Amino acid sequence: MATVRGPEDRWAWVEIDLGAVKRNVRALKKCLGRNVELMCAVKADAYGHGAVRCAQAMLQAGANQLAVATVHEGVELREAGIEAPILMLNECPMPAVDTLVAYDIMPSIYTFDFGLVYGERAAAAGKVGKYHLAIDTGMSRIGVLPVDVVDFRHGLDFHRGLECAGTFTHFATADDVDSWDFQLQANRFVDAVTAIHNAGLETGLVHCDNTPGMILHPRAQFDMCRAGIGLYGLHPADSTRGVVRLEPVMSVRGRVTRVVRPPVGAGVGYGMTYRVPKQGVQIATVPIGYADGLSRSLSNNMDVIVNGVRARQAGRICMDQFMIAVEPDGPRGYRPKKLVEVGDVVTLIGDDGNEEITADEMAELRNTINYEVTCNFGMRLQKVYV
Repeated sequence: MATVRGPEDRWAWVEIDLGAVKRNVRALKKCLGRNVELMCAVKADAYGHGAVRCAQAMLQAGANQLAVATVHEGVELREAGIEAPILMLNECPMPAVDTLVAYDIMPSIYTFDFGLVYGERAAAAGKVGKYHLAIDTGMSRIGVLPVDVVDFRHGLDFHRGLECAGTFTHFATADDVDSWDFQLQANRFVDAVTAIHNAGLETGLVHCDNTPGMILHPRAQFDMCRAGIGLYGLHPADSTRGVVRLEPVMSVRGRVTRVVRPPVGAGVGYGMTYRVPKQGVQIATVPIGYADGLSRSLSNNMDVIVNGVRARQAGRICMDQFMIAVEPDGPRGYRPKKLVEVGDVVTLIGDDGNEEITADEMAELRNTINYEVTCNFGMRLQKVYV
């Protein structure tokens, strides 16, 4: 663990390794076929990692385009000086269309009403509104049904204010190597793209593979792939771990703000769900809570690392703080090298010495996915870039 003091106004932060971001981009690009472009998803503040700084690092490492989920996310990138193509992965409310046009953010289009309004506003601004056509091949989330794509495109293509810059779908089961559903979606997508070509219409860049798709299904890479979770050093499934090496980008740390040795039987936290089991146990407080993304469901059920050794979280996790229990004569693997002191660094995710806690470990305890874990920690904790 490199020494990072963290912010001066609060002893709690996330560390973002931009070098790891660049190395992950390069590792994923090696999975791509020749001339296949890479689109990097930086929605949800780059999955909690900081959209602007991560996007800049990704582009420096060779990414071609960026993807966001909201108008605000696209505007933030533009106002930071990013000029690369930006795709919004859905349509936006009609009142926000002028903002899309003003900031040259490409929407996904899958309804006539939105497409026509977008085209009108682009033409009124003296621009051609580039967009990507979304096709619903079976995920039932967004998109035009394959059987309707040609009629849909004919209904839009008369408009002088529109240009199809891409055609895409999204796989629901790309992490399953032998998935029948994946193959069905892929076949439907190929049929739809073929129908568009046969109708004499342009598709723009064709793309459908996400992180697991680009790693496990290279035959579906087409013109571009959309990388997401892999950019941040996390695997979407066990099936991709042995194929490409990725480096975790986020560490979550705080500093101890208080240490006490309560008497045997003393309660800790709301509801006193933990009681001190023996003499000499240190109860240390760390200023990170569920408002920072540390799920309350982890109460009394997670480890942290302090001074290179694991310690158990104790009591219910509070909104802004949690407590840990450190036993001087604790069990093997939890035996502290020294007493905990105010100011000691506590690691929730990341490494310290020979110990490491991953987002995957925390996700498993929460019965969720690593995506949610990192997004949650990006909500309030200050980011320190290293």
